[in-house]
Amino acid sequence: MPPIELPGGSWSRVLLTGERVGSGTALGFSSFAAHTVTPMLSHETEELAYVVSGEGELRMDDGAVSYAAGSALYVPARVWHAVVNTGDEPLTMVFAFPHPDYPATQRREADQGVPGE
Repeated sequence: MPPIELPGGSWSRVLLTGERVGSGTALGFSSFAAHTVTPMLSHETEELAYVVSGEGELRMDDGAVSYAAGSALYVPARVWHAVVNTGDEPLTMVFAFPHPDYPATQRREADQGVPGE
């Protein structure tokens, strides 16, 4: 599947979906450019992620969790979160959802801000 272009030279690609392999789980891969901060997102399902390279923090309404290569992350369903690359190199991560495709996702308006900015 072609990548989904994100701001600042970042991108995301859904690799496996229920339609492609008959699974109830979706799997993808993302690359976030140095010093990128994504908009706040909230997915209808939980999200699991594994950080392949880079470093950063997962910002949520109630705080932030730092991570680096080798970290595993868990985001509960409907929790607002943003991915931040705090390093000088690209941040790469694999993500999965217990959903046959990328789940329904809400995005916060830019003027609502990201905690910790």
